[in-house]
Amino acid sequence: MMIMSALLILVPMIITAIKGLLMQIGPQYDPLFYDVSIYIFGTMLFAVFLLSVIAFYLRRKGLGGGAAKEKWMTELERYFEREQIGQIPDEKHHW
Repeated sequence: MMIMSALLILVPMIITAIKGLLMQIGPQYDPLFYDVSIYIFGTMLFAVFLLSVIAFYLRRKGLGGGAAKEKWMTELERYFEREQIGQIPDEKHHW
């Protein structure tokens, strides 16, 4: 008896769900909602793709390109040599 009442509740729920699913494809179909959702999803995918391309380019080349990175490295090396940072201590300097 208990199983029968559970089936009587579940069967209309399943029928309503299938009917609602079929109505989206059938005569009640709203093409504007479908098109807009596809456009929004496509735009999000394109934005993620574009950001990944930009991130890859910045990772490979850096912000200023190769010349700016080399110039920065030479300035940094010159500063390290002038301040004697990272040098092995010798007899002249006792820190």
